Amino acid sequence: MAALKGGDIERFVKKPDRRFSVILVYGPDAGLVHERSRAIARSFVDDPDDAFQLIRLDGDDLGGEATRILDEANTLGLFGGSRAIWVRLGSRQINAAIELLLASRPENPVILEAGDLAAKHAVRAGVEKTAHAVAVPCYADESRDLPRLIDEILAEHQLRASPDARAMMGALLGADRLLSRSEIEKLALYSYGKGLIEPEDVEAIMADASALATDRLTDAVFLGDSLVADQALRRSFKEGHDAGVIVGALLRHALLLAKSRLLLDKGQSMSDVERQARIFFKRSAAFQRHLSLWALGSLESAITTLGDAQAACRKNAALGESLASRACLTLSIAAKRAQSGRN
Repeated sequence: MAALKGGDIERFVKKPDRRFSVILVYGPDAGLVHERSRAIARSFVDDPDDAFQLIRLDGDDLGGEATRILDEANTLGLFGGSRAIWVRLGSRQINAAIELLLASRPENPVILEAGDLAAKHAVRAGVEKTAHAVAVPCYADESRDLPRLIDEILAEHQLRASPDARAMMGALLGADRLLSRSEIEKLALYSYGKGLIEPEDVEAIMADASALATDRLTDAVFLGDSLVADQALRRSFKEGHDAGVIVGALLRHALLLAKSRLLLDKGQSMSDVERQARIFFKRSAAFQRHLSLWALGSLESAITTLGDAQAACRKNAALGESLASRACLTLSIAAKRAQSGRN
């Protein structure tokens, strides 16, 4: 079956259709992919904490035992009861084992948690053309998704947000579902017993020192101040921040700038572009300065540089700090040259 779309996705996550025995959850938002994979996998078993009911496997750890997925998928519990297999796909190719799953309907449901797969990727293409399999795409939260997420999490804690606080939260939260959920949970804990969350609560918790440090690094890099960028980066490392996460934050900003630059070049107003980009009002001036310096072609080069650096950080964490430093320096020099060209 082809991939689910629109409202069918949320309905399926809440109540998976048991006609499908192989479920692929994929997309660029790793947090949302994991959240949906977890919800689907847990819904198939009576006790999600029972390791004999919910079997978790990591594709990278299987090595030459990739066929274990098929064995587990067709193994019945000794004492009866439900079973589900939750497999996290990594960089190791285990396509052959998945092809076997798709060729014969397994006894137990198999949930495949994957990254951003291209339409022609063997796993995604195989799932989408198999009758007993279904693909669940997970793309970055859109502006219409965040209010629902905010309301759902706050309601779990017997809290609600005033309209101004809700708008501020929407502006501060990014497109990563896992990070957004973490930030809302943190705010809920801070506001325990208050009932109503106000803007000052949001600013006190969500606009924290870590976010300010990230903003300082982002501004220095995209405005061409290599000295300040280096200082901000060293401080982030000293505070224990992961190099790959830092590069990822810069990459998301570059992607946002590229999308916004494209809209501006098509004639949209800056106010409309900022609204679509969900720019926090205190970041508006910096955002406009970045857009004034970076042309679309330069942003595409920056995205390539940061994407390569992020991939390299994942492959070799020991070199993460050096890779992040080099990427920041490369972008800072490019911004400085653009600035000089405008003077």
